[in-house]
Amino acid sequence: MAEIYSYTACRQLSQLLLSIIFFHGSEYILAAAFHGRSNVTLKSLLISRNYLLAMFFSLVEYFVEVSLFPSWKECWWISNFGLALIVVGEIIRKMAIITAGRAFTHLIKIYHEDDHKLITHGIYQFIRHPGYCGFFIWSVGTQIMLCNPVSMFAFAAVAWHFFAKRIPYEEFFLRQFFGRQYEKYAQTVPSGIPFVK
Repeated sequence: MAEIYSYTACRQLSQLLLSIIFFHGSEYILAAAFHGRSNVTLKSLLISRNYLLAMFFSLVEYFVEVSLFPSWKECWWISNFGLALIVVGEIIRKMAIITAGRAFTHLIKIYHEDDHKLITHGIYQFIRHPGYCGFFIWSVGTQIMLCNPVSMFAFAAVAWHFFAKRIPYEEFFLRQFFGRQYEKYAQTVPSGIPFVK
């Protein structure tokens, strides 16, 4: 039992740690590459107090369940599916950042700038908000990979609620900036977040 416990925990927790380091490190590096290091703050790492709290509770769930119900964590097809979702979410988000380039920012733009253009090519042909979609898939994938049922539903609900409020707010400004062009785009391309138009 101790061998299985340590192998399972080592594998799943090291995968989580590596995915977190890669996700946040690459966010910072890409922000610095497109906006210049002097224009990038630690906020570009996308680590907030609420995010740290969510990850802490997911680890608490993990250790409670691996101690009380170790067989739950041995469902490798579920864990591997979660790992695949982490990779897919990461790819979608990074494609969004690279495609949009300087137009991709971590803060919603409320003023139109001269060089601000509507991006509708690349991944944006298929998903209107691929950055949000990628993060949603990535975050839920981390909990599926850990075989954390409570945190999986909690992460999905909290992320969905956040994006369900953020997308309309952001699109209000995009409609102001780009008018009919954005309206037409929004009618034909899905948001990328389930049940958010």
